[in-house]
Amino acid sequence: MAIAFPRFVCSESSTIEEAIMATSPSSIPSPPPPPVFLTQDELKQIAAYKAVEFVESGMVLGLGTGSTAKYAVERIGELLHQGKLKDIVGIPTSKQTQEQALSLGIPLSDLDSHPIVDFAIDGADEVDPYLNLVKGRGGSLLREKMIEGASRKFVVIVDESKMVPFLGGSRLAMPVEIVPFCWKFTAERLQSLFEDAGCVAKLRTCKDSDKPFVTDNANFIVELYFEKDIGDLNAASDSILRLPGVVEHGMFLNMATTVIIAGELGVTVKNK
Repeated sequence: MAIAFPRFVCSESSTIEEAIMATSPSSIPSPPPPPVFLTQDELKQIAAYKAVEFVESGMVLGLGTGSTAKYAVERIGELLHQGKLKDIVGIPTSKQTQEQALSLGIPLSDLDSHPIVDFAIDGADEVDPYLNLVKGRGGSLLREKMIEGASRKFVVIVDESKMVPFLGGSRLAMPVEIVPFCWKFTAERLQSLFEDAGCVAKLRTCKDSDKPFVTDNANFIVELYFEKDIGDLNAASDSILRLPGVVEHGMFLNMATTVIIAGELGVTVKNK
């Protein structure tokens, strides 16, 4: 389903001479207005707001993490403040989202109190043609997978740049959360698993230093970079999870029920 974006063009008042020229048979038609190009942040916001349209009062909501999900959390808080949503309970997927939700007045809980989540909204780093995902480049993949795996409906919001022919197709990181103990040993084993795909494993470090990035769960992240398609995703998932020291990986397979994609030509909604 595609929804076209409206195009807004500001008109300027014409002079009398221009008006006369416009009625002259020899006048040249004015060129069409230039196209409106939306930024990546604007596309993210459009997708997020579209997803929130499906939220209903009384729901238990999984609140995602990242640059796209923050727009959805922001919109939910706005609708609660306006009284258009009521009795919402949010379950945040990270400390970052928890802080944002609390600042917006969104009531929060956890899976212990609400083991079944009605509706979860989150972004993704990659989406393949079968709606499989790579998530977790923000470092929250474990909590995201726990909460979104407990959701009746999991709606993913992305801009069109996140669509890939296969997982790993962006050649950007596929994150794996690991325990800090002997992390180099674990990273080397992860890399050897996908040697045929040209895999390179790197420890994620903090942006402002060479210190290891630490997740909300006090773990490290190893980022896997692939040159080729890794093949059977379920087999790859099993191989990763069998390694001692691995906590969770960033492949979210057969979990998304809906993906909302914002692009220059409109919003596309894909359902499983």
